[in-house]
Amino acid sequence: MIARVVLAGWMVAAVVALILPGAAAAQALAGLARVEPAGSRVADEGRELAVDLSLSQAVPWRAFTLDAPPRLVLDFREADFRAVDPAAFLRRGLATDVRFGSIRPGWSRMVVVLDGPLGVREAGMQVDPQTGRARLVLRLAPQDAATFAAEAGPPPGPDWELELAVPDAPPPPPVTPADDGRFVVVIDPGHGGIDPGAERGGLRESHLMLALGIELADAVSRAGMVAVLTRREDVFVPLQERMTIARAAGADLLISLHADALEEDQARGASVYTLSREAADRASARLVERHGGDDLIAGLDLTGQGDAVAQALLDLARQDSGPRSEALGDAIARGLSEAGAVVNSRPRRQAPLAVLNAADFPSVLVETGFLSDAGDRARLATPEGRASLVAGILAGIVLWRQDEDALRPLRRR
Repeated sequence: MIARVVLAGWMVAAVVALILPGAAAAQALAGLARVEPAGSRVADEGRELAVDLSLSQAVPWRAFTLDAPPRLVLDFREADFRAVDPAAFLRRGLATDVRFGSIRPGWSRMVVVLDGPLGVREAGMQVDPQTGRARLVLRLAPQDAATFAAEAGPPPGPDWELELAVPDAPPPPPVTPADDGRFVVVIDPGHGGIDPGAERGGLRESHLMLALGIELADAVSRAGMVAVLTRREDVFVPLQERMTIARAAGADLLISLHADALEEDQARGASVYTLSREAADRASARLVERHGGDDLIAGLDLTGQGDAVAQALLDLARQDSGPRSEALGDAIARGLSEAGAVVNSRPRRQAPLAVLNAADFPSVLVETGFLSDAGDRARLATPEGRASLVAGILAGIVLWRQDEDALRPLRRR
């Protein structure tokens, strides 16, 4: 027996309500819902895609699609995929890749990368009233690109606990670093865990940026500053949690590390991004589209949030942090060039990226290169190749800090 609620305006957004007798009810409350390999698959059924999950017990769930690239997203509270071998679970065809993992404590996510636009034709969970075991069934059929794009997106969810949107409240007060000589550099290796980022030639952006982040943290520490990493393992860390880590550490600045990959355009080299209200060029617009999709994969939707008062306070705070971020971006771009790192033909760019949205400390995003370029890929793959990036970013931090120290007495007046 099952009651399913479909939120109006979205293809599928479901929460399962169960009324189970006796032992079944006890099982439904015990531990995680295990995804069992037997009876579970992602495979073509003629012109349709079948997604079947055999579960040890019923679990609240929802499904929706995302575009650019087209993906099916399934959220659970909570599902254990450890017994599932992706190679045996996925039969490539209408689906080209699948990944799953935890997106925050108590919540799991499965992402199916689609070969083209497929709309959800059928979705439902069947529960055995005697055992409590469950089967989640989805069927996706070909859909025209315009309709798919219009219907794709996360369900609006003030009543759905998984939503991690920024609340309509003023921003937290700025962190004032203690006058103890500590200078805190927060290093944010992009992506991680369920969100691998760009992938080319057997390399993952999430793995490379973690290695670069650890190397940069070591260099920062050896230079007498305090280095704080937002992640030290290949795990997913939600954007809000990254910001919380930075604020708790008393961040003097934040540097987010990423690498891109292009399908057609030829580009190489590093570039440094700072926040703007809109993308200033094609490369920036592409970056916003790519990272915006990643934020949605991570269960985060920053659109339409914040009331007028909160926005006014954020704008006021950015009157200070904005110019300081610009100066930091300029210093790192200069440091990269002087350290001999390969830089992009336009090493300084601006884009409305969520990771740069903090108003209480300067922040930049460094696109360290392009995995679609063989030279960049080779450099990013080894510590020796990444050494010039580490040296350049560190030189930029040191240069910017010297300027900050010179200007600090003027700001206090």
